[in-house]
Amino acid sequence: MSEIKVPAMGESITEGTVSRWMVKEGENVNQGDVLLELETDKVNIEISAEESGVLEKIIRQEGETVEIGETIGTLSAGSGGGSGAPASEPAAAEEKKAATPAPEAPTPTAPVAAAPESSDSAKTASPSARKLARERGIELDQVQSKDPIGRVYQDDVKSHNNQAPAPAAPPANKAPAAPSAPAAGSSTYTKPVERQRMSRRRATIAKRLVEAQQTAAMLTTFNEVDMTAIMDVRKRRKDKFKEKHEINLGFMSFFTKAVVGALKKFPTINAEIDGEDVVLKKYYDIGIAVSAKEGLVVPVVRDADRLGFAEIEKSIADLASKARSNTLALSDLQGGTFTITNGGTFGSLLSTPILNTPQVGILGMHKIQLRPVAIDAERMENRPMMYIALSYDHRIIDGSEAVRFLVTVKELLEDPESLLIEG
Repeated sequence: MSEIKVPAMGESITEGTVSRWMVKEGENVNQGDVLLELETDKVNIEISAEESGVLEKIIRQEGETVEIGETIGTLSAGSGGGSGAPASEPAAAEEKKAATPAPEAPTPTAPVAAAPESSDSAKTASPSARKLARERGIELDQVQSKDPIGRVYQDDVKSHNNQAPAPAAPPANKAPAAPSAPAAGSSTYTKPVERQRMSRRRATIAKRLVEAQQTAAMLTTFNEVDMTAIMDVRKRRKDKFKEKHEINLGFMSFFTKAVVGALKKFPTINAEIDGEDVVLKKYYDIGIAVSAKEGLVVPVVRDADRLGFAEIEKSIADLASKARSNTLALSDLQGGTFTITNGGTFGSLLSTPILNTPQVGILGMHKIQLRPVAIDAERMENRPMMYIALSYDHRIIDGSEAVRFLVTVKELLEDPESLLIEG
């Protein structure tokens, strides 16, 4: 008999939640079959059988929190791939069948619900989605995927089930008919609500954001950027840029380059606090906040100071695609030194971003909006303007340093050619 243990999942992840067992106690499994899904604050992990056998016992149930290295089940060695019953049962089942009177013969019709199994291969789907579809008798071809690349996930199957035609109205004798409207002054009317369990990732995000506000002396300083020069460069260069690099020239590469240039001038903002020490980081791994289905994630562009504009754009596009298809690896999320978040994609005009601890700085981008700007004492022009915000940890960053950092970012963005030198 072997133990099923929670595997190590990388730095900063010490526990997870059992999201769903894919097999039941007594079922046969083959080596490599997915046993369960484990939900963490960063990614969902599928734990597979290391050998063929029978799932002897489930120790930790769905919804329970488990720690790295903890035993959550046991697997007895045997010949996996059976009918789903323990290996010791077939002979006993045959004997029982022989002794059973004829009228009981129709009982084997119970497993009919598993019939759609052969039809679930037409679409790409996660193992958990296939398992749930088989259990509910749903054909994956009929499930609408929210994923950009068409991959079906467990939530898609659940949504399909919720969208299925509602059953016929209950019999009249099941419950008394409700009055069409509550009587005047009556307090018996219950307003409809829906209660949803918070996902592991959402719960952890909530916990860490609250911790960031409670543990860091967080302040935010603001400035605004005239985006005229960047928009002019993009307009003139975007076609040749895409033709050469096969990627669009977006705003994020400019902001990443500007942030790196400013961090080199103000290294304390690219640091973290470790007890009573300040750890100054001499590398620039820039986190890019992405809103995904399961919640906010911050994949990291590694060594951004060594990358060109095209390499930055490709890295961000690749990480964003992985985030939205829930295929990010733990290595994609670990070790950032500074974060950029762009609320402007959703129309935000101004916000105060919360630190992504243990980092001590985060830059917030916002919506580009035409606003009247004084060019000199006599002229006004409508310019594409963006508010930018720097939230920082005042324990190690002085206000003047934060303001000068943000001014440096502004100056680099308003003179894009300088990014070739400063970035």
